[in-house]
Amino acid sequence: MTFRAKFVTFDCYGTLINFDMAGATRRIFGARLPEPRLDALIKNFAAYRLDEVLGAWKPFAEVIHNALERACKRNGVAFRAEAAQTIYEEIPTWGPHPDVPAGLAKVAREIPLVILSNATDSQIMSNVNKLGAPFHAVFTAEQARSYKPRMKGFEYMFDQLGCGPEDITHVSSSFRYDLMTAYDLGIKSKVWVNRAHEPANSYYEYTEIKDIGGLAAAVGLENVRQPA
Repeated sequence: MTFRAKFVTFDCYGTLINFDMAGATRRIFGARLPEPRLDALIKNFAAYRLDEVLGAWKPFAEVIHNALERACKRNGVAFRAEAAQTIYEEIPTWGPHPDVPAGLAKVAREIPLVILSNATDSQIMSNVNKLGAPFHAVFTAEQARSYKPRMKGFEYMFDQLGCGPEDITHVSSSFRYDLMTAYDLGIKSKVWVNRAHEPANSYYEYTEIKDIGGLAAAVGLENVRQPA
């Protein structure tokens, strides 16, 4: 019998929202860096963002600022604080991947949807409102005072929902930020959205889908009707 979760929980940025950090970085630095150096800057910026969220919570604007400053230093590029601020302020303007609204709407009719995001409260609802489906709850790193992949955010979410790891299906396009931690916490029902951010890793025991259009079947709603 297919597991039916009490809640389907999601990573937001990258999984649902087209988290265009690479594009934002290109728009700022593309005119002054050749492609190989720009690619290196983008790659290092992503790596330093992960490193920045592994410690004590700090505002996401600081995460972006620090990570970009470190990436610029590593690549011999002049850093300007306004570049980091521009990227941070662009985030709430980003919308969903094309497959998201219809795929979410199918599931939302049957199971409550929840977001756990590495976001600030002032950013997240602008993105969520673009997703085209109702959410039961939206939890942020600012509320939990902890970023994924640390466990505290998940534990905060469980406490707020009054449930445990055994009650949810967690959906993400990232192993490093979400699915590895979900595995360690004992979340048995996991869905990996393969958006080509990271390679597959079957050790973490998940169902793979290519986009949110495949989510209904992955959570046992194969026969759910399309919303009218």
